Amino acid sequence: MPTDPDSWLGRDLFLRHNRPATRMYRNFLGMLLASVALVSGALTLTPVPADEGMWLFNDLPRGLLRDRYRFEPDDVWAEHLMKSCVRFNVGGSASFVSGSGLVLTNHHVGSDTLFKLSTPARNLLADGFLAETREQELKAPDLELNQLVGIRDVTSQVSQVVTSDMTPEQAVAARRAVVAGIEKSALDETGLRSNVITLYGGAKYHLYQYKKYTDVRLVWAPETSIAFFGGDADNFEYPRFCLDACLFRVYEDGQPARTPHFLKWSAEGPADGELVFVAGNPGRTSRIFTVAALKFQRDSRLPYQLELLRRQEILLQQYGLRSVENARRARDDLFGVQNSRKARLGMLAGLQDPALWVRREKEETELLDAVSQNPALRDAAAAWQKITATTRRRQEIQGKGIHLGSQLFSIAMTLVQIAEEDQKPPEQRLPEFSEASRESLLQQLYSDAPIYRDLDQVLLADSISRTLEARGFDDALCQKILAGQSRDERAAQLIAGSKLDHVDTRRTVAAGGDAALADSTDPLLQLARLVSPEVRRFRKITDELDELERQAYARIAEALFATRGTSTYPDATFTLRLAFGPVRGYRQNDQNLPAWTTVGGAFAHAEQHAGQADYALPDSWQRAKARLDFATPFNFVSTADIIGGNSGSPVVNRSLELVGLIFDGNLQSLSADFVYSEKQSRSVSVHAGAIRQALQIIYGAEHIVRELGH
Repeated sequence: MPTDPDSWLGRDLFLRHNRPATRMYRNFLGMLLASVALVSGALTLTPVPADEGMWLFNDLPRGLLRDRYRFEPDDVWAEHLMKSCVRFNVGGSASFVSGSGLVLTNHHVGSDTLFKLSTPARNLLADGFLAETREQELKAPDLELNQLVGIRDVTSQVSQVVTSDMTPEQAVAARRAVVAGIEKSALDETGLRSNVITLYGGAKYHLYQYKKYTDVRLVWAPETSIAFFGGDADNFEYPRFCLDACLFRVYEDGQPARTPHFLKWSAEGPADGELVFVAGNPGRTSRIFTVAALKFQRDSRLPYQLELLRRQEILLQQYGLRSVENARRARDDLFGVQNSRKARLGMLAGLQDPALWVRREKEETELLDAVSQNPALRDAAAAWQKITATTRRRQEIQGKGIHLGSQLFSIAMTLVQIAEEDQKPPEQRLPEFSEASRESLLQQLYSDAPIYRDLDQVLLADSISRTLEARGFDDALCQKILAGQSRDERAAQLIAGSKLDHVDTRRTVAAGGDAALADSTDPLLQLARLVSPEVRRFRKITDELDELERQAYARIAEALFATRGTSTYPDATFTLRLAFGPVRGYRQNDQNLPAWTTVGGAFAHAEQHAGQADYALPDSWQRAKARLDFATPFNFVSTADIIGGNSGSPVVNRSLELVGLIFDGNLQSLSADFVYSEKQSRSVSVHAGAIRQALQIIYGAEHIVRELGH
C-alpha cells in the first residue's frame, strides 16, 4: 500500500500512472498527492461482468475467453506476450517490436527522457527526434526498463509471520523483514530485480522477477503538437487524433540487446468488433474499497488532491509565462499536473454518480448478509468496521505532514534517508531502501539530468508555504524551517547554498553516510535532517494504518472467495496484467461515435479549430499532406479495462500481432479506479497503421519501418 502523501516518503504512484513519467526528484507533487489507503492489489467486489478485468499472467481467464470469444490462450502464447512487454520504471508500459531491442511506448511516457535530453537550443520534447543510424541514438540519463520473466507464489512465507496477537507496529516489522529476505534471496540467486507484490488485499503474495535494462537510448519521437494534438481540451475525450508514440532501444554491453520475444507488426490492424488484448502495467485501482473508504475518497481525498493540483497548475503557468525558456522548463511538469487534474475530476464525477452508490451499497449489503449467515465467516464482519476506523484516522491526519518539495530538496532527503536506513539491519529497512531496490535507487540518485535552480526555488518556496498553511505558522518545526526568514528568502538561501546539483557531490555524501551528513554545511541537507524525524513519524502512522487495512481487506477477500469463488482478478499493482475486449464505438450525447478516427480526420479537426495553438498540425505533417492516405485509421477505441500505468501498452490480436498502442482512456473510463462499465468506458489507442505511415511518409524513417517485427 502506498504511504500517505503527507509523509515525505510516500511514493508517487498517483502521479506516476496518471501523467508523463515524473522526473525522480521533482516529486514534490508525490509528497502531496499520492493516494491514501490504496490497497496494493485487491479483489473486485462483484462477479466479473462484460470485459472487466486486469488479469494476472499466471492466472489468465482461459475459460472465460473460451466461452465468450472461442479463444483459449495457451502457455506459449502467454509467455511470449509476457516477455515481449517491458515496464518503464518511472511509470508506464511498453513492448519490444524487434529482435534488436527496439521498444515502442507513448510519447508522454518517454517525455521525461525527452525533457532531460533537451536543451534551450535543442528542444526534443517539442520538436521531436530521429536517429538516422544507431550511432545517433541518444542515451537516456537514468531510465530503467523492466522485463517480467518469472512469477512465484510466496503467500505462505509472508502470511505466516504475522500473528493475531501482534500490534500493528510488530506486524509491519515482521512483514517487512520477511519480504526483504525473500527479495534479497531471489536477487542473490538470479541477479534479477525481485519484488514481492501484495494481491487481493493481502490474501496472496507473489514474487515478481524482472530483467533490468539500464542502457536505454532514444530512437524516434514525433513533435509534441501531434503526440498531444488537441491539448488539454481534447485530453480524455473522444474522438482523438494523436500520434502518442515514440521508440527507444535497449542495449547490453554497448550493443543493441538481442530480444527474441517481440511483437510482429500487423499489416491490417483490427476490424470493428474484433477481440484485442492489452498487456501492460495498470497502476492502482481501488475496486475492493468499502463504502466508507469510497466516501472518504469522494468527500475528502479527491477534493484535497484537486485543490493541490490547481495550485500547482497556476504556479507552473505563472513561472512559464516569464519567458520562452521558462515555459520549456515547466512544460513537462505542467502537462503532468493538468493531466492529473482532469483525471481526478473524472474520478470525482464518477463517485458523484448516484447510480454508483446504489450498486456499491447493494453489493456491500449482500456480502455482509452472506458473511453473517456463514458461521465460519462471522468474525470477518469486523473488517468493515476496521476500515471505517482507519479511514477516520486518515481524515484526521490529512494535510498535517511535511510538504517540502523540489528536485534538489528531494535529493537531499533521499541522501539523509539512505544514511539513516543504512544504519539498520537490512531486514528492517524501508522497502524503497532495501538491498533489492538499492541499484535502481542509486541509478536515479546519480542521474546527470539537468536541474534548473530557478524553477527549483519557486517550487521550494511554494512548498514551504504549503507546510506553514497545513501546520500553522507558529508551529515550532515551521519556525525552524523558516529560520527567521520569509519563505522566498529562505528558499533562495537554501537553493543558492546547495551543491547537490553536482553528481560527484551526491556520490561523496552517499559514500560518507551519517558522518558526511553531520559534517556537511549544505543547507538543503541540514534542512532534510531537521525534518526527517517528523517525516518518519508520519510514515510510521501511515504504515501502521496500511497494515491494519491490509489485514482487514484480506479478511474481506477471504469472504469473497468463500461466497463468490476465486475466478476473479486482483486490483492493479503496477505489475503486468492482461485486459481484453472488442474494438467498439459507443453512443454519447445522442451521437454514435465510431470505433476509429482517420488520418484525414486529423486535418479536418485542425481546420475546425484554426487559430487555436493546440490544434495546429506540425509543419512535417503539412509538408507530407498530399502523400498521406487519409483513410488510414488513426486512433481507435475498445472495451479493454485499463487505468493509469497502461499508457504505452501494446494492443495485440489473437495472433499476437501488434495492432495498436494504448495512450488514453475516455472521460467515462476515469471512474475505473473504483468501478468498471463497458457501456461507454473505452480505452483509446494509436492504430499501428498510423504509426507505420507516419514513420515512412512524414519522418522518412524507412530504416525503422524495415526493422519493425524483425
